[in-house]
Amino acid sequence: MTEPVEYPAAWYDGRTALRHEGLLCWHGGDRLVLRHPLGEGVDFTASELRFRDERPGERIYSLEGTSEFRLILRGTAPREIEALLPAGQRYGKWVDRIGLPQAAIAFGLVSAVVVAVVMTAPSWLGPMVPPSWERRMGEAMFGDFGNRICRTVEGEAALARLTARLDPGGEPIRVGVANIDMVNAVALPGGQVLLFDGLVQNAESPEEIAGVLAHEIGHVRERHVMTALLRQFGISILASGVGSGVGEGVLGLAALGYSRDAESEADRFARRRMASADISPEGAADFFERLLGEAGERGEETAWAGWIQTHPSPTNRALEFREAAQTGEEYAPALSEAEFAALRSMCEDDEDVEEFGFF
Repeated sequence: MTEPVEYPAAWYDGRTALRHEGLLCWHGGDRLVLRHPLGEGVDFTASELRFRDERPGERIYSLEGTSEFRLILRGTAPREIEALLPAGQRYGKWVDRIGLPQAAIAFGLVSAVVVAVVMTAPSWLGPMVPPSWERRMGEAMFGDFGNRICRTVEGEAALARLTARLDPGGEPIRVGVANIDMVNAVALPGGQVLLFDGLVQNAESPEEIAGVLAHEIGHVRERHVMTALLRQFGISILASGVGSGVGEGVLGLAALGYSRDAESEADRFARRRMASADISPEGAADFFERLLGEAGERGEETAWAGWIQTHPSPTNRALEFREAAQTGEEYAPALSEAEFAALRSMCEDDEDVEEFGFF
């Protein structure tokens, strides 16, 4: 005959708020009995117990089917009773089951896979986005600027002529100048490019603008924009891209980070197109060199900071554009003096343009 085993316990029966003190008794099998000194008791099977919590020196269990019931045990019970009690959860069911070190390794592996997917999937997923979706997104972003796009007949004509020289074939690319005092430019989805007026004003020659514009056109033609969008903002940008709140993300696009390969590819595209258009690449080299020099002299709080923060170091880029220049070549001006002046004065001459406010 099995000798009974008893162990001190406390419990709340779920019917009253009274705390009961007594003994947890085992008489064999999987049945347990809580016995009160006054004779009252609770009879249940061990399989009905559920681990609830662990406190310093105490373990707390509930009883299936009686939500308010609580069994409180102090210390370690005799082995016959301990063998029937449900195991506690220190870190969670599956962590406790395989162990914390193994769970940490598994979590690290899963995290690495997720990061790898997030970083690599856009490279093949971006070009697969239907062009119609991309155009709708880009048109919404471009149009959301409203009256902040500078417009004059002469300026737009000069910009259209320069764009046509750099990108004579394929689907037309829409290029505009935004009334934003930042040295930056951004390629939007669906063949949209914005030059910020701060960049136009800081350019010392039309060849400098041509180099930047050709680079951004390269991002459009190589479909880098969708790849970068998917990587930085996630798939959700596709759903919101055709909505009314898209304009809020345009400044985020200005800080869009492309991969080193994408930047190099856009630079190579720019040099090829400038060569085909008979535009000197030395203007782009001058731009990058002055960019680097002024940033070094004045620190990060300079008009050039936006470009430096969103593009790779200008040093090698300047060298590559300088080396692309053909010795003795007589290049045609990117724009006439009058066209360059009209481009630079677009925002000033447009009486209806609104200034872009960050706050």
